[in-house]
Amino acid sequence: MKNYLVIGNPIEHSNSPQLHNYWFKINNINAIYKKKKLNLNDLKDLTSKIKNLEINGANVTVPFKKDIIPYMDELSLESRNTQSVNTIYLNNNKLVGHNTDVEGFEIAIKETKFDLYRKKIFILGAGGVVPSIIYALNKTNVSEIIITNRTRSKADLLRNLFNNISIVDWGEIPNFDMIINATSLGLDIKDEINLDFSNVEKEKFFYDVIYNPQETNFLKKAKKRGNKTENGKKMFIYQAAAAFNIWHNIYPKINNEVYKLLNK
Repeated sequence: MKNYLVIGNPIEHSNSPQLHNYWFKINNINAIYKKKKLNLNDLKDLTSKIKNLEINGANVTVPFKKDIIPYMDELSLESRNTQSVNTIYLNNNKLVGHNTDVEGFEIAIKETKFDLYRKKIFILGAGGVVPSIIYALNKTNVSEIIITNRTRSKADLLRNLFNNISIVDWGEIPNFDMIINATSLGLDIKDEINLDFSNVEKEKFFYDVIYNPQETNFLKKAKKRGNKTENGKKMFIYQAAAAFNIWHNIYPKINNEVYKLLNK
């Protein structure tokens, strides 16, 4: 039996095992997928186990998407350009780091039918999945990408990768067409984002990369104010499907059963 896992810290909220184990079952793959909470000093051991085939592949989530890079032998184009790895696989005995978050975000936004052309995008957060979102947005014709982060210096570091972004202080709310919560604020149902959106016009697009819980306070309040809202469920599913395809050369079916798995 092959072994796969997702690593992170925290990791309890991850629904990756539900998805991958379901796809193993319907594709008759003899494998199991688990989630594991690791610390920074565990990454070397993890990558050694992948090289030794004790583990056949791994997904990486917050806060290790950048920290895992030094242990890779090769990086895909997406991982090089975002300095972010969320999928690891072995190719010719070399550890390859890839980033399926880019593809996941691209497909998810296309399915919302929101036209990104010449739109102003405001992103909350500067770590985790943010480089992947910026990279995906830069492939479209958005007019501006604005970043804010509670620690401004972390947002400033993104300029090393992307010189076309604007940065504003936390608390400042610029004009925008779409706002993306890419912070971890919302993983706990009680979490509140301490920003005032009361003067934001209606019918803006509020997007949250968090999918569990299904509706964060960020989305709940935006909906009450008459805005379009979407959680990160589709992005999560499509990034997982891309990883599954890399490991097994099968693109899994995404149907109602898959969505039901994440509604439990």
